[in-house]
Amino acid sequence: MGYKISVDTGGTFTDVIVCDPDGKQHIGKALTTYGRVFDGMSEAIASVGQTLGMEMSDLLSKTELFIYGTTRATNAIVTRNVAKTAFLTTQGFPDTLVLKEGGKRDGYDYTKRYPDPYIPRRYTFEIPERIDAQGSIVRPLDEDAVIGTLNLLREREFGAVAVCLLWSVVNPAHEVALGRLIKEHLPGVPFTLSHRLSPVVREYRRASATAIDASLKPLMQRHFRDFDADLRAAGYTKELLVSTSIGGVMTIDQVINAPINTAKSGPSMAPVAGIAYSRAEGLGDSMIVCDTGGTTFDVGLSRDGDLVYSRDTWLGGEWEGDILGISSVDIRSIGAGGGSIAWIDGGGLLRVGPQSAGSEPGPACYGRGGQLPTVSDAACVLGYFNPDNFLGGRMQLDVEAARAAIATVAGQMGVTAEEAAWGILLLASDHMVKAIHEITISQGINPLECTIVAGGGAAGINILKIAAELGASKVVLPSVASALSASGMQFADIVIEETASVIAFSDRFDFVAVNDVLSDLDARLRTAHARINRGGKSDVRIEFVAESRYRSQVWELDTVVPSQRFTGPDDLERFVEAFHRQHERVLGIRDDGSAIEIISIRGRLTVVLDKPASSTSQTGLSPVAVEAGRRQCYFGGQAVDTPIFDGVTLAAGMTIPGPAIIEEPTTTVVIFPDMTAQVSAAGNYILHTC
Repeated sequence: MGYKISVDTGGTFTDVIVCDPDGKQHIGKALTTYGRVFDGMSEAIASVGQTLGMEMSDLLSKTELFIYGTTRATNAIVTRNVAKTAFLTTQGFPDTLVLKEGGKRDGYDYTKRYPDPYIPRRYTFEIPERIDAQGSIVRPLDEDAVIGTLNLLREREFGAVAVCLLWSVVNPAHEVALGRLIKEHLPGVPFTLSHRLSPVVREYRRASATAIDASLKPLMQRHFRDFDADLRAAGYTKELLVSTSIGGVMTIDQVINAPINTAKSGPSMAPVAGIAYSRAEGLGDSMIVCDTGGTTFDVGLSRDGDLVYSRDTWLGGEWEGDILGISSVDIRSIGAGGGSIAWIDGGGLLRVGPQSAGSEPGPACYGRGGQLPTVSDAACVLGYFNPDNFLGGRMQLDVEAARAAIATVAGQMGVTAEEAAWGILLLASDHMVKAIHEITISQGINPLECTIVAGGGAAGINILKIAAELGASKVVLPSVASALSASGMQFADIVIEETASVIAFSDRFDFVAVNDVLSDLDARLRTAHARINRGGKSDVRIEFVAESRYRSQVWELDTVVPSQRFTGPDDLERFVEAFHRQHERVLGIRDDGSAIEIISIRGRLTVVLDKPASSTSQTGLSPVAVEAGRRQCYFGGQAVDTPIFDGVTLAAGMTIPGPAIIEEPTTTVVIFPDMTAQVSAAGNYILHTC
């Protein structure tokens, strides 16, 4: 078995994990390059190659599998740096993207302007046709009118087309005909048909997913093809997979056909890693993962060892932003990472985020021209970072620049730079605690009953503060925490989903119709598996999830179908009981007297890939903790002579009481007073808040 490389390109850093033939993971890290992503990536890969004693080209030639994750799609959606896209919809329904779902987090907040639709209203074109909810053609498709519209799109130089017709999930005939006409009259222009991408009943969600996917195609198809060419030119010859929002990986051809699946591709991998490391430490299957990068703080979770999925992934804020409309790992993100900018609002209050300094220019302490105060600058002023040993000594920090940046807010607050830096750290931590509460409490999960797994380059700065606020006693900080999402790709499988709309009620269940849908999904998934062509070496499983609700409810819950088909009343009864339990867990009640309504079913194909070893060798490490030095660090505004430890020299079973700083090659772990860190047998840190 050769090497396995996984890469996560974030807004600030590009993280690389190289798993060697013995199963040991090695970390590489470099600043993200926005122009050509492979430039920064190659620097990170080369740094790992150097530690392994080989050139990058040699390492790539000996690599059996390369997995790539990117924030490019997410950033493009949020910034609208996408193709000029036309939205084709049924005549009489041009405002689906404008109205969205009509929600508002604060009904009494009149300061925010009405959000813009993802595709401007002037780029919406109404198509003469109509299919009703039963799938009957009420008005035939006017192909002459369609051709006239397509000619107009060519004249106005649209780069992509999104097609979402009313009730195409029941009868896709008109969407299929539109796809044929687009190919004929707009050759080379990418397009997306809603019934193929997201065949769900909810009109806005289907339209939003279709619009986003189509708009991404020119950008992401070019990006993936360029990246593939750069990687091959550098010496890689084997299989290239891309991480996706559903917590798995797909082939590059699959994500080129549906690039929306790469939104949240990096963050979705952190819970995959979290499950692996929580299990490796024997701390259970219910887990909260906190991934603190340079730009965002991402929170995900697992329940009973399974990832939690959602169709409620909004980019740009709930209701005000744009919903992905596809199934994805449930991840909540806020702008509170190491690069988040601190500022004083009009009322004189300290704020942190959501704006980030990114990697260009980055925080002031990076010495690349940044002048705005960030969380990383605060940690630098507090003495937590070793300016001569950042990124294993490959990057020199400018402490004076960090102090000057923090002084800009300290002066407005009338406090010292250290006091301002401490306030910035606490405020960022409070934002992160609120994000954790949102994803746990709102879903009936008690954070006290979960293991916290911390990752991201900035996680070690304040994860113990966060855990203490939550009341959690233990935190797992893996040895590869600074590249947690990239590490998660090492544990990921190929995952493909197909969805079909079907309406069925438990009190008058249509066994034939539901089983026909299950059979169709099964056939589509097996066809997709055949295209992967992995030589039949991998384990394969198929499971089905029904989006269900009590009749007349507004929102659905995912409920696993307990059998591959509904063969009779016993299978239906097991499914009904599974829904009742799910509803009671999430919402606190069950209504045994109400019928259950299924509105759609998702089929999920999993192709199991090889995983790295769950533990690392501790041979050759020092049995005694030896301080690497001491320096003044500030905790609560008070300077403390703090012992510094080199993480590489710490042996399994060793306990480090706080206050202390542990310096890893790619991250820093801050042990606050009255807290401790212990090195586990697997080489990870088990952090205790008391």
